Amino acid sequence: MRAPERGALPLRLAATLGRTYGRLTETVQGLADEDFARPTRCEQMAVGPLLVHLLYDAERALTAFASPSTSEPDRDFVSYWKDFPAGSGSDPSFVQVVASAYKNPSRSLVGHWREVSEAAVRAAAVASADKHHLVQTQGHVLRIGDFVATLVTEATIHHLDLTLELPDAPEPDPEALQVTARTLDGLFGPEAWDVIAWDTTTYVLKATGRLPLDDQDLEMLGDHASRLPLIG
Repeated sequence: MRAPERGALPLRLAATLGRTYGRLTETVQGLADEDFARPTRCEQMAVGPLLVHLLYDAERALTAFASPSTSEPDRDFVSYWKDFPAGSGSDPSFVQVVASAYKNPSRSLVGHWREVSEAAVRAAAVASADKHHLVQTQGHVLRIGDFVATLVTEATIHHLDLTLELPDAPEPDPEALQVTARTLDGLFGPEAWDVIAWDTTTYVLKATGRLPLDDQDLEMLGDHASRLPLIG
């Protein structure tokens, strides 16, 4: 079965990022302090440390939006992830230590996340006014739309990570899920994703190693199964 047609990236990616970060805020606001110790799909990261990880990503975004480049882009929203294959994630011990410093995470950590993430969304909207704007991040140069798409993908995957033991959490933004799936399509290639029969959320979870492949999946994917996970 051919994968759903995902089309081009949204024209208003800053708005997509705003909804993506907003859904994350909805997920963590109202949690009790003890909920920040609940496990997630991210190995060795509870809810609190994973939110710290997302907070640092939003801070990195703010730095990138304030770091324009005149060099030619050397990555797009797909090839950016080739530098971060499965197993290349950072040591979780750092964010665990930082998370432990928030003594009342339901107020202090969530408040810090909200402040930084909302500032990143405002900066994204300003930077995106010029579609030719180029930014520098992690040693690479990307067009503004490609960069914002990477932020959406990262946040969407981690949103699904956070909800493992938070049954009342909202689902990720539908457009953000499509951006994430479109990114995975680019990494997987049409010869692989043309055979995928998963719904979009299952695709994101299985293609990033959050859910294991069962026998039916292995039969469906054939030789392509060895390429998963695409992103860690």
